[in-house]
Amino acid sequence: MDREQPARKAEKRLGHTDSEEATKKPSTAGSDAERIEKAKIKKKGSQGSVPEKPSPENEEKTKIKTVLDGIKKARENSKKRNFEQTWTISVNLKDINLKKPENRFSYDFSLPKGRGKPVKIAMFTDSLTTLAKKAEGIGLVVSKNEIEKLAKDRKKMKKIANEYDWFYSEVSLMPLIGKSLGAVLGPRGKVPKPVPPNAKIEPFVAMANKTIRISLKESPVVHMVIGSEKMPDDDVAANADAVLESIKEKLPKGVNNIKSVHVKLTMGPAVKVPFR
Repeated sequence: MDREQPARKAEKRLGHTDSEEATKKPSTAGSDAERIEKAKIKKKGSQGSVPEKPSPENEEKTKIKTVLDGIKKARENSKKRNFEQTWTISVNLKDINLKKPENRFSYDFSLPKGRGKPVKIAMFTDSLTTLAKKAEGIGLVVSKNEIEKLAKDRKKMKKIANEYDWFYSEVSLMPLIGKSLGAVLGPRGKVPKPVPPNAKIEPFVAMANKTIRISLKESPVVHMVIGSEKMPDDDVAANADAVLESIKEKLPKGVNNIKSVHVKLTMGPAVKVPFR
């Protein structure tokens, strides 16, 4: 007789075997993990998703999406001063060989919205002396005789060159100025612009108040004036965009030569702005 028969009979009376017990008993490890995961999902759904707090750097990038945004930010960060500050833009370049003359440039550029405030203008005159002295916007008139005196007083000429932003001269005096004062005016980028005989002076004054000089020489950075503190932000942004477009056209690789762009007021911090 099989000794296991009584045990099997007992199992039958209970209605199951060991193998059946193993089959019917659920996996506690798997079910516990599922319950925990479901509980997490339910809790997260009831509380709502909590967005990650952006870092200060990423938050700044999301705010400053245009040049106009950067100008507004720069104005906010700048303290009020006792004088009217000037807006400037700095364009930092990369991958450009400035030892090659063709990669350097220096030219006059007319800002679409103007400089925002009058520049200090000096004029060398001969036949236009009387008209120049009456013209609004001409701060200093230097006659032909005075040119020769200034050539001998280099210290005074340097002071004038540093004090005035823009210089004009009658065409007939250009050779004399080049010979006598060129050594002082040339390095400062203030060689006089020629004025034709019998010309009206007012249009030249208006042009000076809109024009800046854009120069790229030995250092891979270009600094320019783009307005004054009292100008609306939209006008300053329009000037900045126009300047950037002009510079891109001069660079061998266009926008790919631009590393970064910053705007600032005279005494304020620089703010990085996008470029394209």
